[in-house]
Amino acid sequence: MNNRQNALLHEDSDNRMPNSNVQDFGDSYRPQVVGLRWMMSSKIHKATVTEADVSYVGSITIDEDLLEKSGLLAGEKVLIVSNTNGARLETYTIPGERKSGTICINGAAAHLVSVGHEIIIIGFQLATETLEPKAILLDKENRFVRYL
Repeated sequence: MNNRQNALLHEDSDNRMPNSNVQDFGDSYRPQVVGLRWMMSSKIHKATVTEADVSYVGSITIDEDLLEKSGLLAGEKVLIVSNTNGARLETYTIPGERKSGTICINGAAAHLVSVGHEIIIIGFQLATETLEPKAILLDKENRFVRYL
């Protein structure tokens, strides 16, 4: 347990928020604070959408090399942010052909993000402390440029 978690568990009772809808169990009852937060663990920055298939059943297909470089896993939940139109959506990853540069938005998400859009793909992880995320930058052809 780190110092911050220890302090949260042992802070004095005067700092608790009053809530008239909660029964007072006195000082003997203190719920344990769970310090899990969603932290960014992976990011593919400036990917260009190469395909959009509204008839496919959901997900985003990503070149498997890019999945590996960014630390994303097949089936992982991701947030997609379009730099082109501001759309934000959640889906899951499917590995695409290696070295193809494929970034394909599938299913209903293809109504929000289209071919040619510049997007950011972000993976998150529950953690008790900050993480060092694996983030990669791509060029316009979805080739790896560098780690961010």
